[in-house]
Amino acid sequence: MRVLGIETSCDETGVAIYDTKEGLLGDTLYSQVAMHAEYGGVVPELASRDHIKRLIPLIRDVLVQAKTEQQQIDAIAFTAGPGLIGALMVGAATARAIAFAWEVPAIAVHHMEGHLLAPMLEDKPPSFPFVALLVSGGHTQLVEVKAIGEYTLLGESLDDAAGEAFDKAAKMLGLDYPGGPLIAKLALCADRTRFKFPRPMVDRPGMDMSFSGLKTFTLNTVNKFKNEAGLDEQTKADIAAAFEEAVVETLAIKCRRALQHTKFKQLVIAGGVSANQRLREKLQTMVAKERAALFYARAEFCTDNGAMIAYAGAQRLAAGQSSDLTILARPRWPMNELPPL
Repeated sequence: MRVLGIETSCDETGVAIYDTKEGLLGDTLYSQVAMHAEYGGVVPELASRDHIKRLIPLIRDVLVQAKTEQQQIDAIAFTAGPGLIGALMVGAATARAIAFAWEVPAIAVHHMEGHLLAPMLEDKPPSFPFVALLVSGGHTQLVEVKAIGEYTLLGESLDDAAGEAFDKAAKMLGLDYPGGPLIAKLALCADRTRFKFPRPMVDRPGMDMSFSGLKTFTLNTVNKFKNEAGLDEQTKADIAAAFEEAVVETLAIKCRRALQHTKFKQLVIAGGVSANQRLREKLQTMVAKERAALFYARAEFCTDNGAMIAYAGAQRLAAGQSSDLTILARPRWPMNELPPL
């Protein structure tokens, strides 16, 4: 089965073609980061308009890249949520129209299930069951994964997602959007022993998380230096490192609890923040102590992309699932509502 995948949940237009026998045949992406950076964050209306502009040319490009004719596409998979409603509607309407015109089935894909399954595109994928840490700008969740569609939420952020907290901390330090990669880059030249930021909620049982208090602590630290000695570049770097360390250590502690709770020996990390090298290092050290294994996708598949949607859609289509002609877009969509295969 050859599936065309379409991702338009936020500020990246992704299109890919995945074949269940031959693997990933083509993948193309257009990022709107430069456009939104001017405003310090994603502007939903601009995102929707840009998806309209980019989507059809990207579909044409990926067909050429994959050396695939229209007649060879067996199905369409598209992100139906969660995400920005306008952006989702662009992808959903386009996918449904193409599927209708080409007389092939279409399937609505859950964006976070796409992220969760992205490591399956690697040469050495995880096997079921495993614990998944979904960590991005909009979500921070720990999920027990027994099989595709068999998900149990173990814990989540009660306020800001980790990626959102990174962006806000970066803004406090005068860095551009998106802030996560810039925080990580700045932290490379830092004195990591200078500051010790709090690890939120690690002294409480359970696997829920919170990053709003850490964000406030960071702001107070920044303002203290601005009001006293001034915020020089070294201090910025040291604060960035302390913030990053607090986030990744908190996530590692919660992941360890999840592994111990489930007794699983595999941890998958997915979503944009999973590309953070410090997080990967911290989790690698933790899983080694737990005699477990860590899995993640290559950097380009950590952020939003069409390949993960094509793959996730292909798995459900192969199991006989598909969507009707309704143009489905769900800005909020709990993963536990997904049917098992």
